[in-house]
Amino acid sequence: MDYPSGQPPNRLPSPVIPNPPKNSTLQMSLPLDTPQGVADALGYLQHHLQELMERQHVSESNINSTLAALTTQLQQLTQLVANPPPLAVPNTPSPPVPSPPVSPPPAPPVRRTRPKLSCPPDFNRERHNGCAFLNSCSLYIRLALEQFHDEQERILWAFTFFKGGRATKWSKNVFRQEADTGVFPIQTWGDFEQQFRLHFFPANAEADAINALEGTSYHQGNRTVDDYLDSFQTLVSDAGYMDPRTLVVKF
Repeated sequence: MDYPSGQPPNRLPSPVIPNPPKNSTLQMSLPLDTPQGVADALGYLQHHLQELMERQHVSESNINSTLAALTTQLQQLTQLVANPPPLAVPNTPSPPVPSPPVSPPPAPPVRRTRPKLSCPPDFNRERHNGCAFLNSCSLYIRLALEQFHDEQERILWAFTFFKGGRATKWSKNVFRQEADTGVFPIQTWGDFEQQFRLHFFPANAEADAINALEGTSYHQGNRTVDDYLDSFQTLVSDAGYMDPRTLVVKF
């Protein structure tokens, strides 16, 4: 070929194309007259394409593995939400049971001091003393009631003061009746008072008092005012006078 300058023009150097690896799986059928440079370039491209395909396959495998792991974790979380495990109760010690308050020891009982009681005087037979004796017995029983278990003990106690005269005869008669019948004839203290009044109170106390107050001989005389007043009040009580105007007239 003829060149104007007589010399061939300068050519650019051919690119250096690495040889494809011998283990490449992509094979291309090239014509026999394919220049060697073109064949090497195609081989390089074929090798690079093979590496890209392998990388894509590895990436897909990693993505699938990651997705499978995430799916498993999501299923586990869903089961935990649907069936939560029981909450563990903290093992806290129970509060101590407060001990009951200790009550102070009871105060010793206050011993009541009872006044010294005088026993009734001995009784014989005088009717004018009968009321005083019965009142003395009743007063003692009221102040020392716990000393008597029943009413019969009170009656027997009163009989111990009968020391003579008609009083002793009456008590003997009562005990004789008990010996004959086997039953004590006076059952209650009220019966004893009733029978005592019948035997030892003035028989006509009311009539005698009325006669004294209505008579003309009832005067103070030589008595003191206190003695006269005491006598007047006794007569008024026995007579049963209650009208204040009557009391003024009779005084």
